[in-house]
Amino acid sequence: MNAPDTDSTPVVVEIEGITAPATFPRLPDALTAVWDALKLLPLGTLQADAFRYFLTRPDAAERTMEFLERDGRLDLSFTLHGRTHAVRLRPQLTES
Repeated sequence: MNAPDTDSTPVVVEIEGITAPATFPRLPDALTAVWDALKLLPLGTLQADAFRYFLTRPDAAERTMEFLERDGRLDLSFTLHGRTHAVRLRPQLTES
C-alpha cells in the first residue's frame, strides 16, 4: 500500500466559531496550524490531550490524509463554554 501524499495536497481548515477558513499548501502545515490555534483555547485536559495526540503524533498527516481520501473531509469537534465547535479539514477544490 502506498503512503498518501501529504505534501502536495492543499487543505482548507476551519475551526467553527473560532477561525475563518484558511488554506494551507500542505497537510502537515494545516495540522500544525490547527494545533497551534486549539492549544490556546481553554479546552480542558481531556480534550487538549486528544487533539494533541491526533494532530501531532508521528503519523498524523498520513492518518488524516486517509480520512480525506476516503470521506472527502474530516470533522472533529470540541466543547468550549457549553457550545460544540467543529474542526473541519478538507482538500482544497481545484479548478478543472
